[in-house]
Amino acid sequence: MVVRSLAALALSAMAFSVAAQTPAERAASAVKKVNGSFIRANAAKTPDWPSVGLDYAETRYSRLDQINTGNVKQLGLVWSYNLESTRGVEATPLVVDGVMYVTASWSVVHAIDVRTGQRIWSYDPQVDRSKGFRGCCDVVNRGVALWEGKVYVGAYDGRLIALDAASGRVLWEKDTLIDHARSYTITGAPRVFKGKVLIGNGGAEYGVRGYITAYDANTGDQKWRWFTVPGDPAKPYEDASMERAAKTWDPSGKYWEAGGGGTVWDTMAFDPELNLMYIGTGNGSPWARSKRSPKGGDNLYLASIVALDPDTGAYKWHYQETPGDNWDYTSTQPMILADIQVTGKPRKVILHAPKNGFFFVIDRTNGQFISAKNFVEVNWATGYDAKGRPIEIAAARQNDKPGESMPGPYGAHNWHPMSFNPQTGLVYLPAQHVPINLMDDKDWKFNENVALRPHSNQGWNTAMFLNAAPPTSKPMGRLVAWDPVAQKEAWGVEHVSPWNGGTLTTAGNLVFQGTADGRMVAYDAKTGAKLWETPTGTGVVAAPSTYLVDGKQYVSVAVGWGGVYGQATRATERQGPGTVYTFAVGGTAKMPDFVEYRAGKLLQGVKYDAAKVEAGTGLYVSNCVLCHGVPGVDRGGNIPNLGYMDAAFIENLDKFVFKGPAMARGMPDFTGKLSMSDVEAIKAFIQGTVDAVRPK
Repeated sequence: MVVRSLAALALSAMAFSVAAQTPAERAASAVKKVNGSFIRANAAKTPDWPSVGLDYAETRYSRLDQINTGNVKQLGLVWSYNLESTRGVEATPLVVDGVMYVTASWSVVHAIDVRTGQRIWSYDPQVDRSKGFRGCCDVVNRGVALWEGKVYVGAYDGRLIALDAASGRVLWEKDTLIDHARSYTITGAPRVFKGKVLIGNGGAEYGVRGYITAYDANTGDQKWRWFTVPGDPAKPYEDASMERAAKTWDPSGKYWEAGGGGTVWDTMAFDPELNLMYIGTGNGSPWARSKRSPKGGDNLYLASIVALDPDTGAYKWHYQETPGDNWDYTSTQPMILADIQVTGKPRKVILHAPKNGFFFVIDRTNGQFISAKNFVEVNWATGYDAKGRPIEIAAARQNDKPGESMPGPYGAHNWHPMSFNPQTGLVYLPAQHVPINLMDDKDWKFNENVALRPHSNQGWNTAMFLNAAPPTSKPMGRLVAWDPVAQKEAWGVEHVSPWNGGTLTTAGNLVFQGTADGRMVAYDAKTGAKLWETPTGTGVVAAPSTYLVDGKQYVSVAVGWGGVYGQATRATERQGPGTVYTFAVGGTAKMPDFVEYRAGKLLQGVKYDAAKVEAGTGLYVSNCVLCHGVPGVDRGGNIPNLGYMDAAFIENLDKFVFKGPAMARGMPDFTGKLSMSDVEAIKAFIQGTVDAVRPK
């Protein structure tokens, strides 16, 4: 009894001590202790969420069980926080000792006091809003890293920035880009392994060469850099891995002129015991292998998982999931490290579900292929052979006419995080299909702007036409519970749309996921039975996190519709600013107010010359379609569909495309890229298309 009383007094004193601190003081003391030892120790009971995937293995499995199948129906809102953003929000909130760090669009960082839901500080890296077009997939950011009193964020424009955790003050920043003439961006969350901050970048659609860089966490000094694909063969190769890779590329295609691709724009994981870090690499640049490597070849290290030495960046091994990628099948989707039984024997594995539609289990000690099975319908391969090579369907590479790729470039699984529950043995995976036809552009030349080439006037270099003919397959979104040992689905939930949020699973036998149609849902992890849901106002794409504060379990999710799919389409009628929601059992806070998307009538009354519609079609495709969608056909996402705008807007389109007011929200300046005659042709296409689709 005395021992219990003393323990209670100690806990009470500790709680009083924490409560007596200011939020900034709590932020300083909380993050100061975050390092490798802390992250590994936290993984045993997971009271905090100190890194983007929760632990080094990126499992997103919380061992907390206060919230469970028995009481999850009692979850209620504790507080909501306005992120003051209108574009996509993809970050997982990190929380240590009741201090939350989360990012919004444009790489803006927020520090929040979980006890009150109030802002401690925010930091805006002041990315030039008019340069939003330099990234393929919205001006998003997937979160921060924490380490010994610092918060690290990768800014959209390519800077890696270290902030003081207590104040948000900039401690150092580094320009990570090797070539500012090319459209590199950062949207992924950094990781810190062994005192080094790791960051890659995006940009393969624009013609860049992929790489990952390690910086000293304290000083920002560059420690090493590893390129993912070979450079100009007339120059010395950086290391032996690049020399080996070059043998798998055809130099007659001059692949180095378009960069080659392979960007490391999202996933990383770390095994401290093996002293290996793992990265996923991206698609080829351009997409069409017939252009970047005309005589074929595997084109290493595109679409691969690669193991590196975290101390030196030295290549250790790789496994290529899509040899000679021809479909934008990146392998940058989140991976999970797990220990599972394979044919009755324990194996240290990587679990991975990349864009190409197959779920992979590979040995993380050496990269050996173990198994692969498709988790969605695919039409490019029938499976994988015993050596781990895809058994391709030959017709899938014959892109001389429009062909529907399944999965399409949006992927069977994109960046949306998956989670692994060792209690159930299941991986919880956001699966999807977005119909798109692909056809090689036989006349493509690097950086040549030609009408009908998708966004070629914005710098895109895919060497492919998109939807030259209407696709016939149907869009699909599902939550899949996947058994990686049996390589089969255990259960699944149908969603109304693709592009649903990442998942979180817990020891309370729960799976949490946000949806494209604006809900946060909890499922029974074993059966998939829906146990709880709440509206979120707008679509959810990010993954939730869970943690303890003062002994109480909370669940938080950052909401903000967007990403490449969410720019031009949506699955909900409500909209609002980016918002963090925090829930707990017994929460009674009121949901924030959201407004209906403007219903908008189809555009009418803009005078145009019908003879200009054809020219306007090509100009619209090469300048506008990937952000605004097809006028009157798509509904608009976090960027409006121009077929539903007021006539005055389209009539005065030149005032918006030439140094217009929307530049402050991400609209590019088309001065020098379009003429007044071009604008008139685009106006004709917009109104002409709307007139063609208007119900009679």
